[in-house]
Amino acid sequence: MCIDLDHALHGGVLAGWAREIVDRVPRTYIEVSPSGTGLHIWGYGTVGRGRRIRRGEACVEVYDRGRYITMTGKPFEGAPSSLADLSKVLDDLL
Repeated sequence: MCIDLDHALHGGVLAGWAREIVDRVPRTYIEVSPSGTGLHIWGYGTVGRGRRIRRGEACVEVYDRGRYITMTGKPFEGAPSSLADLSKVLDDLL
């Protein structure tokens, strides 16, 4: 599954709302999106139908099926190449 943080990077600096999410995520593969302004957090979890979450500046999408997400291969902050269980983070977001 993927947690997509849109407009999370501004001039290479992670927005506060995005930092809160990234800091809660167990060590898993996180990459910079093709636009260079977002992050894709990859891992295991079940969402069912995709969701868009907007709270203030936060712009988050979560998907586990029925979507194509382009991968860049540009790890964020030394992210590992392994995937973690993101169920707890999903519960917090949803």
